[in-house]
Amino acid sequence: MPMAVYILGLSVFALGTSEFMLSGLLPPIADDMNVSIPQAGLLISAFAIGMVVGAPLLAVATLRLPRRTTLIALISVFGLGQVAGALAPTYEVLFASRVVSALACAGFWAVGAAVAIAMVPVNQRARAMAVMIGGLSIANVLGVPMGAFLGEHLGWRSAFWAVGVASAVALVGVVTRIPYIPLPEKKPQLRQELAIYRDRQVWLAIVITALAAGGVFCAFSYLAPLLTDVAGLDSGWVPWILGLFGVGALIGTTIGGRVADAHLFGVLLSGITASTVFLAALALFASSQVAVVALAFLLGLSAFFTAPALNARMFNVAGAAPTLAGATTTAAFNLGNTSGPWLGGTVIDADLGFASTAWAGAAMTVLALAAVAVSLRLQQGGGGVSRSRLIAKSAAAGTASAAGAERAVPAPGASGSATPADRVQSPGA
Repeated sequence: MPMAVYILGLSVFALGTSEFMLSGLLPPIADDMNVSIPQAGLLISAFAIGMVVGAPLLAVATLRLPRRTTLIALISVFGLGQVAGALAPTYEVLFASRVVSALACAGFWAVGAAVAIAMVPVNQRARAMAVMIGGLSIANVLGVPMGAFLGEHLGWRSAFWAVGVASAVALVGVVTRIPYIPLPEKKPQLRQELAIYRDRQVWLAIVITALAAGGVFCAFSYLAPLLTDVAGLDSGWVPWILGLFGVGALIGTTIGGRVADAHLFGVLLSGITASTVFLAALALFASSQVAVVALAFLLGLSAFFTAPALNARMFNVAGAAPTLAGATTTAAFNLGNTSGPWLGGTVIDADLGFASTAWAGAAMTVLALAAVAVSLRLQQGGGGVSRSRLIAKSAAAGTASAAGAERAVPAPGASGSATPADRVQSPGA
């Protein structure tokens, strides 16, 4: 695996820590800002909304810009967003800083995923994405618990300062280790990239990803108050249990990344089914300290076991447009990270209790399983060849265009000569 892919994973560590650390900081933020815990939980949704909007928007806006320069600019803006959050005098300013940080985070994910995919063969896509997602897993193992620890002892603002420092380290890595990637001679065409959205398998992949992620984070976003108010654990245990979730996530990512390329639908079905079972168990045994601790680990494992497969599935069905494929995957995950905390906050506001967030999450993962079944049926019935048809149409268009030219030789990177692997490896695509 190229070193640059690991640098991207290091950068994702900073991004992921910022995205998920609020799960352990909601009570102190709510107290400091004089808002309720569900209102503080909207800060998680604000970040996710920024990711949903920012991923495709910035992918399109930077489609023809140098990849390395784009990554440097985005990680810089993200770091400044952390500083703004640390200095925020009001809830509204903190909310705005989360949205700005999320836009930069989304763009980095989208461009970074396309760069990572471009650097490896087609049959190693899930492994490359597992490296990037591994940064997210390590964020849950180290970054999120450390943020909760800092919030407990030095105030929640110290966690934002720490992520700002991590962002600066990531910036140094991107500047020094990500190689310059020249733009292709033929510029990427937005219309051709947008053609992936005509494919129903792409939309099914979006639905599956959003529901699978949303179900887990519906409960995870409110894990801290569940641990203290329902299970009766001391707040000092929260960082350790969040870290246990992260250990499960790291193990799940490692295993899922190794088997997803060969058994993609098997990973999706087994992983999402396991998440459904664990969420139902969390709702049933929320008052048991031993059960809650074990289920935090198991939920991290099952959720991140499916993550490489969810990423690889999108690149498989939308390989004709790898930059938008990465952006769409990012948006789909964060659509789930938006709807999940929102649904969790809704059931809490309805006085159903913190444990009810796990039931709501289980309902989302059941719907995700139904969508996987539909996608698999279409795949077995021939619906899975849509990516090839897209590329074939592109090739036909390129050939027709070239027929009237003086030289019927397509330019390097042109769709008329591209195989699926060539398209993925085109740096600016």
